[in-house]
Amino acid sequence: MTPKLLHQLPIDLTVNPAYSPNDFVIAPCNADAMAWLGQWPDWPGRGLVIYGPPGCGKSHLARVWQGHAEARLISGASLHKNDPGLTSMSSAVVVEEADRANERALLNLYNAVVEARETILLTAETNPPCWSMVLPDLASRIMALATAGIGKPDDSLLQAVLVKQFSDRQLHVGAEVVVYLVSRMERSFAAAREMVAVLDEMALDGQRSVSISLAREALAKFGDFHPKIAETQD
Repeated sequence: MTPKLLHQLPIDLTVNPAYSPNDFVIAPCNADAMAWLGQWPDWPGRGLVIYGPPGCGKSHLARVWQGHAEARLISGASLHKNDPGLTSMSSAVVVEEADRANERALLNLYNAVVEARETILLTAETNPPCWSMVLPDLASRIMALATAGIGKPDDSLLQAVLVKQFSDRQLHVGAEVVVYLVSRMERSFAAAREMVAVLDEMALDGQRSVSISLAREALAKFGDFHPKIAETQD
């Protein structure tokens, strides 16, 4: 469900994220996923599934691997079972939001990739056992793949995520603001992304810099739908 604040503020969530390998911060919550990328192409079943909550870095890792493997990028929601191109795949493939893909199309794509002796990287919000797979052949193939989950961020990673989100929006924010936010906000990737979007809009509307004062106002607004944020006082 979209937080009600995002309906109240006219926020433009269109940004140009940086997907450079140097922009990705390795932390305990994502180290397993990074380690599996390092084992490519020796993946069980010639594939890997990276799963985790929105904003956790799945797409960043997928884009890093895409560049390294010269892979084709496909949105799971765009896969259709009648696409003839799925059976003539001759390159490595990334499928974002693979759990939203048409099952027959995903099965055809996987079979084509394996037949070409290439590899496939899938991203999703949940571990494959939680997917609603009906086709037994698809389920057996996906379950045979290596999986790597990305968990919740610790304080140091959350700081790095905020810095990257600010940078993607070309906002110059002092370290003291980032520390202030991390000590008071909900510890999740989604909250970090929403917080930066709100601060960006508030700064633009009021022609103000992103300061501790503005951060305090944003945190107060977030208290409407993130009760944990309001629990910590100055």
